[in-house]
Amino acid sequence: MAAGSFLMHAKPGRFSSTMLSWILFATGIGLYFYTAQARHHENPDDRVTPTLAQMVKGITEAAVKPAEDDEPLADNAPLTQRLLASMLWKDTKATARRFVYSLALLVPAVLLGLHMGLFPYAGAFFLRFVLFFDKIVALSLLPILFIAFGIDELSKIMLIVIGVAPTIILDTFNLSRGVPGEQLVKAFTLGARDFDVAYRVVMKQILPRVLNSLRLNLKAVMLFLFAGEMIASTEGLAYRISLLRRHMAMDVIIPYVLWVALLLFVVDLSMRLLNRKLHPWFHEA
Repeated sequence: MAAGSFLMHAKPGRFSSTMLSWILFATGIGLYFYTAQARHHENPDDRVTPTLAQMVKGITEAAVKPAEDDEPLADNAPLTQRLLASMLWKDTKATARRFVYSLALLVPAVLLGLHMGLFPYAGAFFLRFVLFFDKIVALSLLPILFIAFGIDELSKIMLIVIGVAPTIILDTFNLSRGVPGEQLVKAFTLGARDFDVAYRVVMKQILPRVLNSLRLNLKAVMLFLFAGEMIASTEGLAYRISLLRRHMAMDVIIPYVLWVALLLFVVDLSMRLLNRKLHPWFHEA
């Protein structure tokens, strides 16, 4: 029976699946705190592996106190004012703003990929250029973007769009080409026009997979955003992590990293739930 649990036909129950999914989390957390305790036993001033109490204190101060370069609040300031003026909220708001702008600018990439896959002249005009541009390492363009657009918001957002848009375009292009031609012919015989076929037949079929592609590229979006913030920024989650690195403030860096992972997980979960709500027939990976 035990050997059968590892075969292809095995189907773990809900309790078993839940327990198995938390094993690696529990192992990693346990190993970290064991290492932290051992290092602090040898050196009480160790700053590489902060204890749980140190991390709680560090993230609490980041969540209720402004950054060092901001004006301090009055001692009797209400909690809401402290949270909205805190270093954590300021950095999260700046990164989230750039993240949302970048995702919004990826919508034209989806439309371009759709037209390239369905309209032969659009495909002939754009495809070879997009294939070549996709091979350019986006981070190598960072100095050019800073020179052309300055070190403000636009250069960081353009870095994300340049780094992720070609992948989204090509993925949408391939999905559009994958729609059976018989469906297009059937739509034309029923009196549909070109744009009716593009948006009411093809787009509706590939949209769940396009949303899934955007969801799977969230990490790439955040990677390029972090690269821009670390090099030239005055606020943002990556900027703060880079700044704290100089002081080896691991008691704040580790919670910041976990906070970023949690935010991305929430966005990923929201997109999966939205996709499931809009397209219940689609079974995503």
